[in-house]
This record gives sequence, C-alpha cells and structure tokens, in this order.
Amino acid sequence: MSSPQTQFLDYLTKNKMAATEQRRIVLEVFLGTQGHHSCEELYEHVSKRDSSISPATVYRTIKLLSDSGIAESLDFGDGITRFECRHNREHHDHLVCIRCNCRIEVVEERIEELQEKLASKYDFSVNRHKMILYGICPDCRKQ
Repeated sequence: MSSPQTQFLDYLTKNKMAATEQRRIVLEVFLGTQGHHSCEELYEHVSKRDSSISPATVYRTIKLLSDSGIAESLDFGDGITRFECRHNREHHDHLVCIRCNCRIEVVEERIEELQEKLASKYDFSVNRHKMILYGICPDCRKQ
C-alpha cells in the first residue's frame, strides 16, 4: 500500500491537477489529526500552520482527499459533515448519541460476517460500507 502522500499525488496527477504547497499542508495537517473533523475544525488547525490558506482551499482539498480515498465523510446526524482518515485504519462502525453527540468507534466481527453473507446472497461485491447507529448513551440516559 502506498503512502497517503503518494496516493494523493497520484490522484492529482491522474486528474490533471496541481500538487500545490497549500494542498500538501492541508494533507499533512489532516493526517496529523485524530478523530472526526469538520472542514471548519480542520481549517482552524491549518491556519495555525499557514494563515495564508483560505477556508475555501481547505474545503476543496478535503473534497479531493475524500475523492482520492484518503478521507471518508461521515454524517453523525447533527448537520455537520466530518471527515476521518481511512489510510492504514482498521474498518470500524460508529455509535452516536443523539443528545450529547458522543461518538464511539466499534468493531464487531459478527456484523461484518453478516454483511458478507448478505452480499453473497445477492451476488453483490462490496467495496466498502459504513454503519452509524444513533441512540442515547448511558450518561445521557441517567439524566
């Protein structure tokens, strides 16, 4: 598997786009953050590194990172699209509290096996998937 930098450069080259210094910085900042970040949050991190990079550049670059397979967009039901790094990350699903918006990353082999059986039943080849379960966390249920 190639590095995310190489993967992004290959994507840009294939699509006849420039590999600018600003895009490189956004990629490095994105790769250096853990968790799920909105474009606004990512912009805050990027602007600390290089204040000349505009929010629009961050938005466009994160879209390119998503299109290239490095980032994955997630909607946790609060109207904000967030992104997380897919490179060298184990697949996981999410549990999201609809009250406090806490997010729990989960891996459950039985669910993965069931999804494979379901795809096989319909002779369907799955490339990737995401599952987000919405509910109320234990802390919020106590309140």
